Amino acid sequence: MPSAMMKAAVLTLLFTQALAIPYNTFDGEGFPACHNVSAILHPFSVDEMVNIVKSAAASNTPLRASGKSHQWYDTMCSDDPATIVMQTEGVNGISDFDLAGGSVLIEAGVTFFQLAAYLHDNGASIGYALVNWNMTIAGAVAMGAHRSSLREASMVAAGALEIHIVDGTGTIQKVVRDESNDDWLAASTSLGLLGPIARIKFRIYEDFKVYAQQKTLSESEVLDGDIYGLIAPYATANLWWWPYLRKFHQRYYDVVPTNSTDQQGFQSTFSITSLEANTALALLDSGKYLATSNMLAETIFFGIWDAPNFHDKITDATITKWPVYGWNYDVLIGGLYPNQLPEWDYHLAAYTLELAVPVTQANALLKRVRALFDAEFAKGIIMTSTYRSGINIKFGRPYNDLLGQVHTSGAGDWSKGAIMFDFPAFRPTIGDNLRFNEPFYHNLATTIINEFPSRPHWTKNTRDVLTQSVKNLEPDHLARFKAVRQKFDPAGIFKSVTGEIIGAM
Repeated sequence: MPSAMMKAAVLTLLFTQALAIPYNTFDGEGFPACHNVSAILHPFSVDEMVNIVKSAAASNTPLRASGKSHQWYDTMCSDDPATIVMQTEGVNGISDFDLAGGSVLIEAGVTFFQLAAYLHDNGASIGYALVNWNMTIAGAVAMGAHRSSLREASMVAAGALEIHIVDGTGTIQKVVRDESNDDWLAASTSLGLLGPIARIKFRIYEDFKVYAQQKTLSESEVLDGDIYGLIAPYATANLWWWPYLRKFHQRYYDVVPTNSTDQQGFQSTFSITSLEANTALALLDSGKYLATSNMLAETIFFGIWDAPNFHDKITDATITKWPVYGWNYDVLIGGLYPNQLPEWDYHLAAYTLELAVPVTQANALLKRVRALFDAEFAKGIIMTSTYRSGINIKFGRPYNDLLGQVHTSGAGDWSKGAIMFDFPAFRPTIGDNLRFNEPFYHNLATTIINEFPSRPHWTKNTRDVLTQSVKNLEPDHLARFKAVRQKFDPAGIFKSVTGEIIGAM
């Protein structure tokens, strides 16, 4: 094995080369999370993570940790080209499994895929504190990620009992759940600004099965209906909006007795064949210029989404009827179907916008967005969804932290939770890469930010949207977070564009 001296020499070499290479999002080449970094390091143990941080601190070199780059825009790092990225997926140990005590210890790079398989093999789960399969759990905690639920604790950080952070001196600080302590409230959605998460002690439960059900609703049933009532009764639920067709899909899930079904459904939101991808790419690229292409695309996607996006886990056979039953991870998260790739591997990338608003204002929010669609129609411009699953309308139960989307402080009544308006839109691969009627999307974002006490998703918004959103964030929370950040990282080596925008640096 390499000596400590050799490791130090290698790190020193990397820190001084200043290669000025991009670090990309999960969309790959051409989609930088960081425009220019000097090195991308791949530790394989927590000790190596600590040594990297210590070396960076000694040379005052900016450092950012990254899991699987579940990021859309260039906000992960600062613009300092000396920045180092520490990619943590190789640090993926799971230990201290204790089902009776309700906890497990996971390292920085453990993904939902990995933990799901490990826990299922041991008769356990992490309940509803989960999100997409293509993420590390530490990354999800740091960015404030969430499942869609008003009934259950769906923030990923809600499942964390301890968060072990490598601070700006290379010391591991163990932050234990304590909602009266600002260290904990900052660590729950840290944005990586306190330091890389080395380990998390996570709450676990006995494994269970769920059903998935979906209904098609008219737009008026949602916009003029009881949106809270459509979501709150279920363990997890969300809406998919098809604005050209003026319809919604309501998808909801809840527990069933383990012995009540033998079906093993497995969900995939993102799996796609090459034929499907190439067909969609040609159609959507033409939609840069032709509204009719986008209208056809939404109609096709709606039809596809109307049927279950589930296969049988054992046989890979397509499941054609609702409801679908299976183990909770397989039904709630799923992953990729065998011999298929995710849509972004076929250049089906998206621009994104996600803003959270108090759920008490859900009807007002969606009606305002509808009015913006209608205003374009009055000008002779037909706007649509250009994403495979429509516009994703998610929901979050209140969770107490400083920078998350669903805490109860600040303007508006957040006590019943939040609605998250998540609007991905196809990014054309031709010309200037801008969308059909590009100004519409920017006006939409500004309108929501100006007219509602909205909060941003930290990795799904541009620098401009984050900058506009700062006025809606609680000054007291920003000040308290900054104080914790300065305690953990007094030299500011973990800086990012996001941290600079919110004034945390």
